[in-house]
Amino acid sequence: MRIDKLLANSGYGSRKEVKQLLKKGQVTVNGLEVKQPKEHVDPTLDAVEVLGEKLQYQEFVYFMLNKPPGVVSATEDTRDETVIDLLELADQVRSPFPVGRLDKDTEGLLLLTNDGKLAHQLLSPKKDVGKRYYATVAGYVTESDIVAFKHGVTLDDGYQTKPAELTILNSSETSEIELVISEGKFHQVKRMFEAVGKQVTYLKRLKMGELELDPSLELGEYRELTEEELSYLRGLK
Repeated sequence: MRIDKLLANSGYGSRKEVKQLLKKGQVTVNGLEVKQPKEHVDPTLDAVEVLGEKLQYQEFVYFMLNKPPGVVSATEDTRDETVIDLLELADQVRSPFPVGRLDKDTEGLLLLTNDGKLAHQLLSPKKDVGKRYYATVAGYVTESDIVAFKHGVTLDDGYQTKPAELTILNSSETSEIELVISEGKFHQVKRMFEAVGKQVTYLKRLKMGELELDPSLELGEYRELTEEELSYLRGLK
């Protein structure tokens, strides 16, 4: 890896700022000054120091975000704010991306990482990772809806969903429910309720498998995953 890319990815500034550090002789590799940005290093083997402090290299990053409404689950967008825009610049330079997606108006748990292999495992249909949502629904949600969801419902494009676990928290003119699905079709939760004649008015993702949204995270806030959470994700591989 080029030394300038390593330093930029590790939060030492932009490529331009990193070049200034190198030019001033403030970076050493195995005790020797390195001034050329294109110098290649192996961060797992070489001892890199910046301003006398050893660089702690972290290949992958894993963030839990409480996604707010109005923000799109993408790395870039010409019209709307993206989930990447919510990150500190030092975290953005690590090139994380959202694992799966939440609709623009949907809130809640979203994992951001630059670990493509882990993202694939988490989203793989073979892993059958359940996603739990909380929703408010216009209309009375009934036992017949629970049965319908358990067997799978037919969406507007003719797709038959996999069995889903519907729990009624409160049935009224505006019902409250929790729903666990193992798929991620476009607008799936909303379309499933439309299939039984009802409309989702608010949607929030609470869990992906055993990864649960940290209740202390305000909308738009994020944090790194804990070792326990990472251990669970790595167990999916």
